[in-house]
Amino acid sequence: MKKYKIIVAYDGTDFYGWQVQAGHPTIAGVLQDRFKDVFGKEIVIAGASRTDAGVHALGQTAAFTVDLNITAQDLLHAWQNILPESIVLRSIDEVPLDWNPRHNVKQKTYYYHFFQERPLPMGSRYGYYYRYPVNLEKLKQSLSVFVGTHDFRSFCTGDEYENTVRTIDEVGVEYLPHFKTYRIIIKGPGFLRYMIRRIVGACLEIASRDSLTLNDLQKALEEKNPLQLLPTAPAKGLMLWNIEYQE
Repeated sequence: MKKYKIIVAYDGTDFYGWQVQAGHPTIAGVLQDRFKDVFGKEIVIAGASRTDAGVHALGQTAAFTVDLNITAQDLLHAWQNILPESIVLRSIDEVPLDWNPRHNVKQKTYYYHFFQERPLPMGSRYGYYYRYPVNLEKLKQSLSVFVGTHDFRSFCTGDEYENTVRTIDEVGVEYLPHFKTYRIIIKGPGFLRYMIRRIVGACLEIASRDSLTLNDLQKALEEKNPLQLLPTAPAKGLMLWNIEYQE
């Protein structure tokens, strides 16, 4: 038996997220089905992040075990050739059998892209067209409210009964003139479901309305109420960029 680590990139537009769901196309489901088609073996793929429906990735990390006598490179080429264009295997490496993609994560980097003018069709799948003028300085100040360790219960799905305390190491905003898009960068060791999208949606709302202040954002965070009314940004702007592990 061998264990392999894979790095996967995908366009999540037409998928119901990463995790296998009966009756719906998912990234892990397609990878498992195509593997069986090529090699005649059933595998179970565990991902480091369970990205939601419509979310994209450039550097999703996952792992699986299989009893198959083949080199990692040959495995990659044979598997890659049968995958849809929306899923690309960037690398495959053999790892120890006890390696787990969800353990020893040092930092995950997510990007959120939004447009202030209507994007061209080839870019509209990968960013949120936000029609209201955004005060960039106020946006940066809003995002900085979330840096550090906080209870993010107000900024998750509301279905989490576990510990909702998480740490955000770093946030930033940059403009990409070639694509005419703004990129919000959020880094931390782990995130709750919808957490980044709820943070981004709330911060864009604060940064585009004179009637709202940073105090409104701070109050929503401190209330620990997932039913707070600040909006959630759509999934298509979110991308899992990279996962860094402890040595």
